[in-house]
Amino acid sequence: MKPMLHNRKTMVLGRPGADTPVRAACEIIARRREGAYWTVSLSAPDIAERAHPGQFINVTVQGPGTLLRRPFSISRVSKQGPAAGTVDFVFDAHGPGTGWLADRTAHEVLDVVGPLGSPFPLPRQKVSCLLVGGGYGVAPLFFLAEELRREGLRVDMIVGAASHERIFNAIEAKRITASVTFTTDDGSFGEAGRVTDVLEQVAKDCGTGVVYACGPMPMLRAVAEQCQELELPSQIATEEHMACGVGVCWTCVVPTRTKDGTVRMKRSCIDGPVFNGARIAWENSRWEVGGPLVSGADEPIEEPPARPTDDELWGDR
Repeated sequence: MKPMLHNRKTMVLGRPGADTPVRAACEIIARRREGAYWTVSLSAPDIAERAHPGQFINVTVQGPGTLLRRPFSISRVSKQGPAAGTVDFVFDAHGPGTGWLADRTAHEVLDVVGPLGSPFPLPRQKVSCLLVGGGYGVAPLFFLAEELRREGLRVDMIVGAASHERIFNAIEAKRITASVTFTTDDGSFGEAGRVTDVLEQVAKDCGTGVVYACGPMPMLRAVAEQCQELELPSQIATEEHMACGVGVCWTCVVPTRTKDGTVRMKRSCIDGPVFNGARIAWENSRWEVGGPLVSGADEPIEEPPARPTDDELWGDR
């Protein structure tokens, strides 16, 4: 079924500009299974030219209980070459909406709004960047890795999942990084354990100056708190449940701390989904950390070298 866009393929949602999201009727170019997940490639030139790493799209789906659009992180954008104007997103088919998406085929059309949200800020200095992803949460980090490499920055990656089949696109992770470390809870691929079990050593070996992370919220909390202990700046792409995706309903709030210590609720859909990890007030959130997630975090570490401050790296983000 084609979306109703009043006979227009694209509608600009707001004052026209380079960063204004659009609503577009996007043709599916390809849909493919990648391990435990699905990847959909869309023809979406108006979204592609506006998109930055860390942003997401909102997609209309069908099926029982699917009144609301579904948000998906943008995993890849092609702005040049034969695939110019395409946008990819990755998902796990675990409900009626995503199940419906998994059944779509090439040349069908989806009703899509995007790009939405605030992107990952890029470092203002030449630093080594460590990207940490859990499950298919690693997908948007591929988009970020390409952008960081274009800026001439070293990119390393830690990819974690419950098991080998839940690791997303290990070949691509190896292709776009200087080094990649895999972890699985059951030890079926890479190191046995969680991403935080290896984060300290990988950061030390790679001379990491900045950490970016995306994945399940308990993992993100563990990564952000460990980065604070290691005095590593971090940017966290949160995975909160969203309803409207445009800041109206306040269902996706994340507690954040201002510079004076005041805790304020921010909306993941418009203020995020990317936040400075040190400013998320995790103790005021509903996300708890289990013991194994922070294994090794309290072990003594060597005196770290002087690092740039957050303001020096990315301003007020």
